[in-house]
Amino acid sequence: MNATIEKFGYPATLIAEFEHWLVLLRPAQPTLGSLVLAAKSDATAYGSLPRAVFAEQADAVAAIERALAGFPGYERINYLMLMMVDPHVHFHVISRYSAARSWNGIEFADAGWPGPPRLDAAVTLDAEQLRALAAEIALNF
Repeated sequence: MNATIEKFGYPATLIAEFEHWLVLLRPAQPTLGSLVLAAKSDATAYGSLPRAVFAEQADAVAAIERALAGFPGYERINYLMLMMVDPHVHFHVISRYSAARSWNGIEFADAGWPGPPRLDAAVTLDAEQLRALAAEIALNF
């Protein structure tokens, strides 16, 4: 796996695996259920991915949206391809909602609603919370 995938906590944060993509729980949660869709490739440019990776991305996105519709439920969903700090191809998948969500006694507000997501307002979970949240979301895949 590439360094970007490892930085996002793989394998502990793994939710789903496709041939060319991984779905990971984002360790810092700007909203409940924030994920990372990461290409397994070492590519650092989106346009350099092979066609098969793009074709499979449609399946990964559909699975993500079905899963997050069930947990935590979203009003909108944002896919952010930033790649400024972590260079390998990946998207931050941010569930968006107007009212806070709660999980295991922790409240997750969407601090940026209705504007851009506030990645700096993320809830940081400990290792056990990350494993538990990843396992709960994985049940929807």
